[in-house]
Amino acid sequence: MEQKNEILLTQEGYNKLEEEVELLKTVRRKEVAERIKVAISFGDLSENAEYDEAKNEQAQVEERIMKLENMIRKAVIIDESQIDLNVVTIGSIVKVQDVEFDEDVEYTIVGSAEADPYDGKISNESPVGKALLGRTVGEEVDVQVPDGTAKFKILEIRR
Repeated sequence: MEQKNEILLTQEGYNKLEEEVELLKTVRRKEVAERIKVAISFGDLSENAEYDEAKNEQAQVEERIMKLENMIRKAVIIDESQIDLNVVTIGSIVKVQDVEFDEDVEYTIVGSAEADPYDGKISNESPVGKALLGRTVGEEVDVQVPDGTAKFKILEIRR
């Protein structure tokens, strides 16, 4: 039975989460603790902006660690060797033609935790990602986007 709160990740995305948690726990925690120690040495904590700032940063680091560890616990890694190359699924790399602009664009369909539109990684929950899922090469897809409707023709599916 599928968990409602599972987080779909590629192996690469999962590895990035683990690396970030490790960095936060080993490097960032020490840096912030050192900043707090230095700020305390300035004396009066009631009017110590450096101390307040360092404590806020410490809270942000700890919150991010908790968030990432929670995501890792709920992660379901997509087995990229099982990706059907005939149909767009999570983990697919899809080459599409933007019909209106006659421009080819490539997207990797990923889970929402891994989405990075600037790197061409779009969420399976985004309008474009949702519209492409389950489609095959040659199909044309209309997608509701903020400025109207975009039309994409699927040119290639790979992993």
